[in-house]
Formats: sequence, structure tokens, C-alpha cells
Amino acid sequence: MSLKILGKAFSQTAKLLPYFEARLPAGFPSPADDFLEKQLDLHELLVKHPAATFFVRVEGDSMIGAGIHSGDILVVDRSLSPRIGKIIVALLNGEFTVKRLKKEGKRLFLSPENPRYPAIEVEEEAEFQVWGVVTYVIHRSC
Repeated sequence: MSLKILGKAFSQTAKLLPYFEARLPAGFPSPADDFLEKQLDLHELLVKHPAATFFVRVEGDSMIGAGIHSGDILVVDRSLSPRIGKIIVALLNGEFTVKRLKKEGKRLFLSPENPRYPAIEVEEEAEFQVWGVVTYVIHRSC
């Protein structure tokens, strides 16, 4: 899986979009709830730490089990501590990857979410750096 850095998340101007506060049922629609309540700034919703957040586009299928598909855009926060079980963007031996951080005993692994791929053990001598924690996935469904 490869990643293409798209840029920092800092924005000088807000882009407000219509936002309907009512929950959207996946079953029978409710006609009483179809009114606009306020506006939503997606930047405000998705980016908690603008100076430490960047966007990256995913290429590959190693994380499809986590709902991350090729072409998706990840929102990555560098200010968050990488905890075991979180999905991270890492630099391992000069290559970027997105994987789930796992630990078995004292051994650290970058684990895919696709059974076709093996987990990658982070050896002590490896060049390893966590670039950030994935906070959101922007996925195009059509």
C-alpha cells in the first residue's frame, strides 16, 4: 500500500455547507425531519489540530477490512500519540505505509486489515517513524 501526501489541513477561510441535524434513518424515511438547522464546516469537524494535521491518499488494498480503500483520503493527526490498536501512517525503512499498530509481548507489528497480507514486524534495527494517527477516512462510495 502506498500513500501520496496531499498537504496540510490548515485553511484560512471556512467553507460552510448545509447541515441537517436530524439523524438519517437507513429504513423508512421521516418527512418531518427534512429541514436545515445550521451550517457545517467540514474542516472544523475533521481537523482538531490544524497545524499537526495532513491529508494523504491511499493506494492499495491492505486495509480494506478497516474500511480504507484504494483512492480514499485519510485525515492524519501528528499530535496524537500512536497507541496500540490505532491505525497509523508510518515510515518504515524509507517507505510510507498505513497499518494498525499491534504488539505481541515486546514485539511491535504493523498489521494489515486484509488476510492476503502478512503483518510486518518492526525490527529493532529498522528505520521506523510514526507520522501520525488516522482520525478519519474520506471514502467515495460511487
